Amino acid sequence: MGKPTGFKEFDRADRKYAPVEERVKHYKDFVIPLPPEELNKQSARCMDCGIPFCHNGCPVNNIIPDFNDLVYRNEWQEAFITLDSTNNFPEFTGRICPAPCEAACTLNIDDKPVTIKTIECAIIDRAFQEGWVEPRPAPYRTGKSVAIVGSGPAGMAAAQQLARVGHDVTLFEKNRKVGGLLRYGIPDFKMEKHIIDRRVEQMQAEGVVFQTGVHIGVDMDAQELLGKFDAVLLTGGAEKARDLPVPGRELDGIEFAMDFLPQQNRRVGGEPVGNVKEIVATGKHVVVIGGGDTGSDCIGTSFRQGALSVTQIEIMPQPPERENKPLVWPNWPMKMRTSSSQAEGAARDFAVNTVSFEGVNGRVTGLNCVRVDERMQPIPGSEFQIPADLVLLAMGFVSPVHEGMINQLGLNLDGRGNVAADTIRYQSSLDKVFTAGDMRRGQSLVVWAIREGRQAARAVDLYLMGTTELPR
Repeated sequence: MGKPTGFKEFDRADRKYAPVEERVKHYKDFVIPLPPEELNKQSARCMDCGIPFCHNGCPVNNIIPDFNDLVYRNEWQEAFITLDSTNNFPEFTGRICPAPCEAACTLNIDDKPVTIKTIECAIIDRAFQEGWVEPRPAPYRTGKSVAIVGSGPAGMAAAQQLARVGHDVTLFEKNRKVGGLLRYGIPDFKMEKHIIDRRVEQMQAEGVVFQTGVHIGVDMDAQELLGKFDAVLLTGGAEKARDLPVPGRELDGIEFAMDFLPQQNRRVGGEPVGNVKEIVATGKHVVVIGGGDTGSDCIGTSFRQGALSVTQIEIMPQPPERENKPLVWPNWPMKMRTSSSQAEGAARDFAVNTVSFEGVNGRVTGLNCVRVDERMQPIPGSEFQIPADLVLLAMGFVSPVHEGMINQLGLNLDGRGNVAADTIRYQSSLDKVFTAGDMRRGQSLVVWAIREGRQAARAVDLYLMGTTELPR
């Protein structure tokens, strides 16, 4: 694949970021694409490795060596066709996926993997520019109807797959616009929302009907769907946030990350914030509790709002700078990573547990913390304080929200509180109700949601028709 000796001739090069002092002034994308001639060199680095472990690393099983080879040969349209065959939305994953494919790349043994994510993004961006991304409506109708609840990446992928084989698909979304956490959780500086809008237009042309502003389980009883549709697919998120029930939690200024982030996304998108308490970091010392992607998004948003300082803490120990390659490759390694938002000036601290919050006149003024050992037990004498005017809880999510739709349908849950279903049939405890994405697997990546949406669509098609040509 690519040029057999390319990995020896060309060093790894990847996209750069605009300078921090420039990018924190706006909410637009700040990634600088590689020029075509550099992309040609980078795709040439895909070696003839025999066993392409990148396939195992990619949850949607992208045919990575093939599209690398096609880019190397300047056959961009064929590269797009190859990429499109496995991934409905490579413009999403090409921007926000952590690239487990690159961790699995054979060249990652020497810390110089092929820039797969960058090449993927370049392929789909060029496809849109050239007009290769067109609606593909089904040539026939099956007469079967499917309701999909939740318009995040799992719901969007499933809707597109099912519409393309002729089913009448209605996608329900509780918010005003389509996209789920893609639109309301991920900041615009990581992915601008016109990226979602152009896919929505394509899907509408393929026959998908979008019902926005309809909260199933609140505005409409979930049982109604069972009588109106031949199958129902639940693809809502894992939205029940993990809380921190310590003394002082009731103080004003301690907020969930997913109450904070959607507000700014709505402001950028020109949507009303709604009848909620406004949460802004302007002129404040911000502390983010939680070291994952959501915490990182809180950091970047806080800096753009004009925070005086941002400190991120997490209870886990600081990971090593490098992984032990012989031990973990080609699996996803636990190692120190610094996101673009963290690089904008956040202070980071590890192995820190918040014991309580301090406040004055009902508003938070700081955190009482203690350092913990490798068993997460407090270390005597290590207590310290962190001043804070705003605390954002970004410690992940425990399950989907049970109140409303899930309880109305009486669905069985797994041991973690997710809707119970396997990864073959994707069928819940109710005969015609299916589930996929974070609602089934728990908090996860966008690329895993796309995979599950595609596979669930195949399961629904098989259920409705007795046979299916949709891929897994």
